[in-house]
Amino acid sequence: MAAVTLLIYHCFIFSWYFFLTYLIFTVTSKEPPVGVFLYGGQWKYLTVLNVVLQTIFYAVCFVSDLLMPVKGMRLAKCIIFCRDLFFSVLAFPASTFVFLSFWALYSYDRELVYPEGLDMIIPPWLNHAIHTAVFPLAVLEILTSPHRYPEKKNGLTFLGICSVTYLSWIMWIYFVDGKWVYPFLGLLSPLGFVVFLLGSQALAASIYITGDTLNYVIWGGEEQRKKNI
Repeated sequence: MAAVTLLIYHCFIFSWYFFLTYLIFTVTSKEPPVGVFLYGGQWKYLTVLNVVLQTIFYAVCFVSDLLMPVKGMRLAKCIIFCRDLFFSVLAFPASTFVFLSFWALYSYDRELVYPEGLDMIIPPWLNHAIHTAVFPLAVLEILTSPHRYPEKKNGLTFLGICSVTYLSWIMWIYFVDGKWVYPFLGLLSPLGFVVFLLGSQALAASIYITGDTLNYVIWGGEEQRKKNI
């Protein structure tokens, strides 16, 4: 019964994120709002990338739930492995980082991260769906499903590679288009920019460790750490 409930839950959350992805990529406006530019499209925003990541993750969860009765099969083991790695390195850290960083900057000065012009094309409920609800849903995933986390050095290495890749993408857009994806980056001195990069990496690492710890506390450690990467 619990397995069926989890299957239905993951199916529902996948549908929810698929719906959000559809809305994000079908948002139209005759002219870009002030502070928003076209180069890189939606793919330059971590918020959008996170919604896409969550959609993929919950699709994998749904498939792994379907294969749970035959989890001894190689295919099932592979999918469950991908699900756990995806959650630990991408899904939980990305959702938490988006939630914390967005609302911290928004509270200080919204124009630095979410120009007021966006209110004309993105309704408040959608803003909260992609910037607020992502965090409790990520925590709820830990509460409802155990995940095997990789060894910390491996997990943090994978996370670091993903973080550096995204930051490189942001810097590439600036060098090509001359505009920062997030306006606050243009206000930083060279030293401040380096501090921001290091701080972002430290925050992402601390989020990863927090997720690992929560998973350990809720589901126990030894069984989940067997056969780790």
